[in-house]
Amino acid sequence: MHITVLAIGTRGDVQRLLALAVGLRRTGQHQVCLAAPDDLEPLAREQGLDFSPLGMDARRLLGMGDLAAGMESGRNSILWVGQIMRQIRPTLEQLMQNTWLACRGAERIVFSTMGLGAYHCAEKLGVPCYWAIPFPGLTRTRAFPNPVFPPLPLGRAYNLWTHRLGEQVLQQLTGRFLNRWRQERFHLPAIPLGTWPYGQLHGQPLPVLYTFSPLVVPRPPDWGEHVHMTGYWFLDDPPDWQPPARLVEFLDAGRPPVYVGFGSMAHRNPQQTTQLVQKALERSGQRGVLVTGWGGLADAGLPRTADVFMLDSIPHAWLFPRVAAVVHHGGSGTTGAGLRAGVPSVLVPHAGDQPFWARRVADMGIGPRPIPRRHLTVERLAAAMTRAVMDEGMRARAAAIGQTIRAENGIGRAIEVIERGMAPGS
Repeated sequence: MHITVLAIGTRGDVQRLLALAVGLRRTGQHQVCLAAPDDLEPLAREQGLDFSPLGMDARRLLGMGDLAAGMESGRNSILWVGQIMRQIRPTLEQLMQNTWLACRGAERIVFSTMGLGAYHCAEKLGVPCYWAIPFPGLTRTRAFPNPVFPPLPLGRAYNLWTHRLGEQVLQQLTGRFLNRWRQERFHLPAIPLGTWPYGQLHGQPLPVLYTFSPLVVPRPPDWGEHVHMTGYWFLDDPPDWQPPARLVEFLDAGRPPVYVGFGSMAHRNPQQTTQLVQKALERSGQRGVLVTGWGGLADAGLPRTADVFMLDSIPHAWLFPRVAAVVHHGGSGTTGAGLRAGVPSVLVPHAGDQPFWARRVADMGIGPRPIPRRHLTVERLAAAMTRAVMDEGMRARAAAIGQTIRAENGIGRAIEVIERGMAPGS
C-alpha cells in the first residue's frame, strides 16, 4: 500500500510523523513517503524513507523575530497561531502544490495538525486519510477546554465553546485560501466558512490519531469511535548511532545532571537565557546538559564551566534516562519523552498547547509548578530544579509512569488503525 505521511511544523512535529512512517515501512507491507519541510530531509533520508519536499523551511519560520518575541512574551496562543499563518501565507500556493505532488499517488494519507491540504487531496482522490494530532484540541468535548484556551471554572459549556471557537478560528485563517485552491485545482465545491469540514470525509467520521497516552489525558466519554488515543510515537535511534564521547565522559564524571533545552522555541536573546540557566544550575547545586536546539539557548560568547555541557542536539530517548530531571518548553513530544524516561520534568511553557502539558505534568505529581516563559527567573528555575531532583515522592511517581509509558506501543496501535481502513473502532 502506498502511504503518504504529511508533516508540517517544527522538528518535534515532523519527528513524530517520521516515527510513524518508519514503523509503517518496517512492516514490509507499505511504500511510505514522508512529505515535510525541506530542511528536515536528512531526518527522513537517514531512516531510509522516500522524501517529498514541501518548499518551506520550518527552522527559518519559527526563528523569525516576531514569532520568537510572541512565544517569549506569552502572547495569546490563538493570536500566535494567526501570526504563523500570516508568515507562511506568501508560500501557501507552493506548499499546496507540493502537498498535492506528495499525495497524488497515495492509497492512504496521514497528515499533521496543520497539514490541512492533505484532507482535500484525500477528498479528491477518494482515499482514506487520518489526522495525527499531538494535543486534544480538535475534537469537541465537554470534559476540558481546547488546550490553547485557559482553563476557567465555567463548566462544561465553556469547555465545549472553546473547541467550537478553535474550529472557527482555524477555518477563518485557512478556509478562504483552501476553498479557492480546491475549486481551482480539484473542481470541488467550496466549503462555507462557518462550517467545520474536518469532522467527516467520504460520508464517514474522519479518523483522528491522538499521539499521546490515555494515561496522561484520560479519554473523554463524549468522544466517538473514530477518535483513537494511540499512545506516544517515539523515534528510536539508528542502530549505528553513538553518543559523543565527551558527553559520555561528562555523564560518567559525576552525579546525573539536569537536562535543559527548549527545542524549536527560539528566543530573541538566547545568550541571556543561557546565562539565566547557568546561574540557576549553580544556585541549585546541579550539573547540567544544555541543548541549544533552534535558538532557545546559545553556545557562544559564554564562560565554560566544568559542571555544564553544551551541544546542539541529542536524542531524547538516549539522554533523558541518564539525567536527574528534564527542563523543557512543554511540547507534546518532549513531554512524552520525559514521561517515558521516568524522571521528573520542569516545564517552561512558551505558547500553543505547552501550558496544557505543563499543567498535566504538575497535576500528575511528576513535576513542580510550571514556570511560564515570561516569568522565568534564576530563583524560580533553581527552586524547581531542586524540588525535581530532591522530591522522592515525585521521583517515584515519575518512575512508575515511565514504566507504563514504555509498555505502550503507540506506533503499533496507529498502524492497526490505518491498516483497518475507514472502519470505526477504538
